[in-house]
Amino acid sequence: MVKIKIVVVDRTRASFLSRGETFYLERVRRYAPTEWIEVKPARIKKGRPETSILKLEGEAIQRRLQEKDYVFALDQSGKPRTSENLAHRIEQLSLSRDRLCFIIGGPLGLSAEILSNRADERLSLSQMTLTHEMTRIVLLEQIYRAFTILRGEKYHK
Repeated sequence: MVKIKIVVVDRTRASFLSRGETFYLERVRRYAPTEWIEVKPARIKKGRPETSILKLEGEAIQRRLQEKDYVFALDQSGKPRTSENLAHRIEQLSLSRDRLCFIIGGPLGLSAEILSNRADERLSLSQMTLTHEMTRIVLLEQIYRAFTILRGEKYHK
């Protein structure tokens, strides 16, 4: 059985989104062991270059990854997938991988090092810009939907 790991920068501040995360995490965990990891964000302050902030956050993310993790980096420039296509990709990878890891950056996104050197795939949830907090709940819902598609359950329709 494939395991799911989701690494996010910072905690979710909006209580309604936090409740949604809990809701969908519980649902996803019915299908696969799922780990939720929050890494400490780098402080965004005046005069600090964005690349410096992203590098620090990227290093914190990298410490939470293992060599054999298959890594999906959530990024607006990533490959868009339909729900069905994501479900089949998860199924395909579960035949050869023990754990799938999804990474969501902070407000500035993900470092070039994570996107270029560590991500096995870049995944886009939408062509629209979503907040990093909103992205979390959309991703969780899509992972849950993927499992229901693979099991032929009626949630998807």
